[in-house]
Amino acid sequence: MIELQQVVLGYQGRAVTSPLSGKFCAGSMTAVIGANGTGKSTLLKTLLRLHAPVSGRVEYAHGTAPRTAWLPQLADMDRQFPATVYDVVSMGCWPARGLFSSLTRRHRELVTQAIDRVGLSEMYKQPIETLSGGQFQRMLFARLLIQDAPLVLLDEPFTGVDAQTTHFLMVLIHQMHEAGQTVITVLHDNELVERFFPEVLLLGPDACHWGATQQVLPRYNPLGLNLVLSA
Repeated sequence: MIELQQVVLGYQGRAVTSPLSGKFCAGSMTAVIGANGTGKSTLLKTLLRLHAPVSGRVEYAHGTAPRTAWLPQLADMDRQFPATVYDVVSMGCWPARGLFSSLTRRHRELVTQAIDRVGLSEMYKQPIETLSGGQFQRMLFARLLIQDAPLVLLDEPFTGVDAQTTHFLMVLIHQMHEAGQTVITVLHDNELVERFFPEVLLLGPDACHWGATQQVLPRYNPLGLNLVLSA
């Protein structure tokens, strides 16, 4: 469980949200929505402790942050790095084996299984620079599967992929959730949010809303305005 106590998100000391209080319960599945610039990616980086909140506190169960698997935005990824699909997926083994240890036979089996699971079994030797957007994202999901972390943070995981790949990846996200992992996903597609996510966190500069999807989502205007509706 992660509890936010009057947390104001921002960077370089500049606030981008109003104070935010609430909990991500263990095993929950939450979509983070809001207009551009309202702190969605900043929230994930704050949970990763890459950014400190402008004010307020982030409290973790048992006093320590859980082991976390993070999928950043595609725009933040170096697709020209000289690596193969197998190389990138095997990076998911680093938390368990250490950065400089060799892959064991079991690790190699896990990498192969993850690549098969995302439908890239015939591409494991392929350089990542040759992958389509959907193939690249499938590869990154395979790396997430290898990590098997209690907390999974996804920053706009469906950007630049087609509807078929989006559905495929959404199935994988649900499988992570069903396995007990806590999933927090930044999204812009309200239809996906409504169909698949039980909880929503709506971020805004003047107000934040957090709760069940059917209660929070109607407050959001895709044009970027937070609407407070009468009960």
